[in-house]
Amino acid sequence: MTDSPEITEPLPSVIPVFPLPKAILFPSSNLPLNIFEQRYLKMVEDAWASHKIIGMIQPQKIEEDGTPAQKLYSIGCAGKISHLVKTEDGRYLIRLTGIIRFRIEDELSVTTPYRQVKADWEPFSTDMEPLPEHGCFDRKPLMSVLKGYLDSRGLAADYDGINTAPDGVLINTLSMIIPFSMQEKQALLEAEDTPKRAETLKNLLIMSSANGKAH
Repeated sequence: MTDSPEITEPLPSVIPVFPLPKAILFPSSNLPLNIFEQRYLKMVEDAWASHKIIGMIQPQKIEEDGTPAQKLYSIGCAGKISHLVKTEDGRYLIRLTGIIRFRIEDELSVTTPYRQVKADWEPFSTDMEPLPEHGCFDRKPLMSVLKGYLDSRGLAADYDGINTAPDGVLINTLSMIIPFSMQEKQALLEAEDTPKRAETLKNLLIMSSANGKAH
């Protein structure tokens, strides 16, 4: 078991990317991943040996055979490998801690088995600031919609924990774990800040509840 040190140098201009449908990461949030494909095992090893940064990004669609399409969304979120364990059967169990979103400036032609991009960090410089604690949006309407969504699916929730969670943590966590579509996940990721993401989340929950089915 190993843990990554804090980032003490500038963000790299080139990062590896992990295209994964319906998986998004936010700054200051954690994403556990089970890595087993050879190309991504190599990606983790290379990242761990250098800057420890991997860009999570979604493909724009899923092919008929179930594999991610080559075309990626233009915006993802970079995470630092903050925890890494190698299993007896050769997998890596890692935790990515979100740092900052990025826009793909260019995808590079590479010899590595995994994809790499030139990342533009500038549009998301405020991602490096602490998440808002409380009072940046009205919780009552969102909690009402969330309860309706969960009740309609027979799902329980720790409302005490939800009600006491800081604003930024709450919205990012819900955005990551609720099973929205890829397009909806991307809309949450691209929301400018926590208040706008909270509004987007509320609207998506309303639409999903109206459809009467989970994505």
